[in-house]
Amino acid sequence: MDDIVVQVLIMLVQVVVLVLAISTGFAYLTLFERRLLARMQNRVGPNRAGPGGFLQPAADAVKLFFKEDVIPTLVDRGVYLLAPALAVIPALLIWAVIPFGCLNIAGDYQACFADPATNPNLHNIFQLADIDIGVLYLLAITSIGVYGITLAGWASNSKYAMLGGIRASAQLISYELALSSAVLAAVMMAGTLSTHEVIYQQMTMWFVIPQLLGFVLFLISGTAELVRAPFDLVEAEQELTSGYNAEYGSMKFALFFMSEYIKMIAISAIAVTLYLGGWNAPGLELLGSLMTGMAGPLVGSIAVGLASFLVFLVKVVLILFLFVWMRASWPRVRYDKLMYMGWKWLLPLALLNVAMTAVFVVVLPDALIHSVALFVASLVVMAVAYVVSSRVKPAPSRSRIKMVQPEVPRRPSS
Repeated sequence: MDDIVVQVLIMLVQVVVLVLAISTGFAYLTLFERRLLARMQNRVGPNRAGPGGFLQPAADAVKLFFKEDVIPTLVDRGVYLLAPALAVIPALLIWAVIPFGCLNIAGDYQACFADPATNPNLHNIFQLADIDIGVLYLLAITSIGVYGITLAGWASNSKYAMLGGIRASAQLISYELALSSAVLAAVMMAGTLSTHEVIYQQMTMWFVIPQLLGFVLFLISGTAELVRAPFDLVEAEQELTSGYNAEYGSMKFALFFMSEYIKMIAISAIAVTLYLGGWNAPGLELLGSLMTGMAGPLVGSIAVGLASFLVFLVKVVLILFLFVWMRASWPRVRYDKLMYMGWKWLLPLALLNVAMTAVFVVVLPDALIHSVALFVASLVVMAVAYVVSSRVKPAPSRSRIKMVQPEVPRRPSS
């Protein structure tokens, strides 16, 4: 009974710390993005609130918290108030199965690097729940994030918000297929759905090498799932004023804003877990051995835990940098081109990647040989796709409507 109480208390502390850390990370990700965009676009960026603009997220939070909370008269009040929660809760639930480090509270750092199937002594405090279907859980949670956006557009009783919600449902469902197929190829390489075991299978080689095509497809599809530029058609201000959140203000708008950036961090963490070796890096095991020999097993376990967390954090920041760089570099695409790319290019390439992975893993049982073969095949496929796409001409317009300039009546001559 006492062990159950202790486990429950540890889990509650993990949940509270995790939620606070994610909330703080979301706030300062906005500052990171604004300063980075300003640097890329030769601007100054926020630099007034606090030293170097460090307190800008706090100023934004205070502003949104004290803004007037206006609810339009004709909205569906229940769904209107529920939609922001439906957007932000799945973004928080994603983190339950992601290992963002390895700190074994049992005091044995070697358990982090041992085969999970034969070593039950790992109690990683940096992972909330290590379940056997962790990757499937991630796909399930990410797929229900569309409900918050769609219901927000529908409940607002506004044409612009409704169009944004419809766009969101079509876009997220379309790109979910390519994203799931890219994840499936990584799962086939690992042979497991456990996120911890996926990281263990990358101890010798990160999956970004054999699954280079899958990694690129995951980043593109993930950007579309986040409805970020250049795929932010659901909130295109030139067409929909603000899209699905046009009728939201104050903290309800802040919840939608919060869900987007938390999902951005989560997608980056999933990419690190599936393709970049997770928290693992060369030298961590050596660090644990040295610290254990100098100060004992507990210090060695703590050193490995903190170092693995820093490694994971650096990798996530690099992926976040790619997302911000993409936003600064690419203009918003047209909606029909967005859907065309998702169905005609990304999904076929993702299915081809799954087929290549299955064939090479079965035909070439040696891990090194089929990894190199998949890397070469990924380069060839991406080169062919680039050449073919650059030569494809846009279809001619079928519209028969002609714009006719009205005739201006001439003045009678005097």
